[in-house]
Amino acid sequence: MGLFILRRTGVMIVTALCLTFIVFFLTNLYPNLEKLAKTQGNFRMSDEAVESWLDSQGYMQPTIVKYGQWLGVAPGWTRENEDGITGRCITGQVSAEAAAQAPSFCGILQGDWGYSTVFKDEVSTIVGKRLGATGFLMLCVLVLMVPTALAIGVLAGMREGSMTDRSLSTVSIMSTATPEYVSGVIFIAVFTSSTVGLKWFKGTATSAMDNPTFENFFLPVLTIALYGVGYIARMTRASMTEVMTAQYIRTARLKGVSFRNIVVKHALRNALIAPFTVIMLQFPWLLNGVVIVETLFNYKGFGWALVQAAGNNDIELLLAISVVSVIVVLVTQLISDIGYVFLNPRIRIS
Repeated sequence: MGLFILRRTGVMIVTALCLTFIVFFLTNLYPNLEKLAKTQGNFRMSDEAVESWLDSQGYMQPTIVKYGQWLGVAPGWTRENEDGITGRCITGQVSAEAAAQAPSFCGILQGDWGYSTVFKDEVSTIVGKRLGATGFLMLCVLVLMVPTALAIGVLAGMREGSMTDRSLSTVSIMSTATPEYVSGVIFIAVFTSSTVGLKWFKGTATSAMDNPTFENFFLPVLTIALYGVGYIARMTRASMTEVMTAQYIRTARLKGVSFRNIVVKHALRNALIAPFTVIMLQFPWLLNGVVIVETLFNYKGFGWALVQAAGNNDIELLLAISVVSVIVVLVTQLISDIGYVFLNPRIRIS
């Protein structure tokens, strides 16, 4: 197991470097840099003024050099002018003596995530705050989604072809077939609009960031959970149906074991192997798939920050969000593989 984890960690590091470099390359294309220069300076800037501004901020260097500086494995750039010396690792204009004392490396590996041009704050502070808000939303969604989906899938798969199976399967398919932006709009129109007359939920999801209550937080949780419930339930139902037709289940029935004991002691554990992977894959989906829901309900979390960064060409914040997303995806896949071994001892790691 230890050797497996070491190998997977090495693959994860290489994958993370490749993915972050692709994002870094795309965000640092010249049209994006030109838009950034005009946003920070003047939209009427000439081409020469744009290049001068980009050069003064270190953006005109080769992409691989800039990536190394952003990562923290290459020394940061410096520029000298009549007001003093500035650079990637230097705040403002300083003297030559102060510049000599500044660190040479200041990137992701050193904990320097950059400065947000939209929120006018440190990127690490913004990502931490928004990630915490989305993390709480994800926790509430998982608490509602996972038990509900497993219960529906197990009940449907216990007796294949029964009325219960057909009813629950239909509900699952309808749930999966309804996108979040459709169900979210319907929930807002039905449960928060005074026109319809069912104004059961009051307040906004924005207020839920400081004081979450059932009235201002349940709708975004329900909107996200509804889509995932159907997907996990269908996978659980398929797995449960396959297990219930296995030879050892038939043997247990012939021996007179009660149906409840067959399901709980024999079928359930094996039936949860496939849904376990699906549940683990919900973490990266929840982290990045909440973009629509957070924007729809104006919940200022991780997905909302992604929309703001992309819409305002906030390069440093976009890169930080990509790093967090890549890490979450890779770590959840590793946990999923490790969990497989514990759920199914027959699996051997070669």
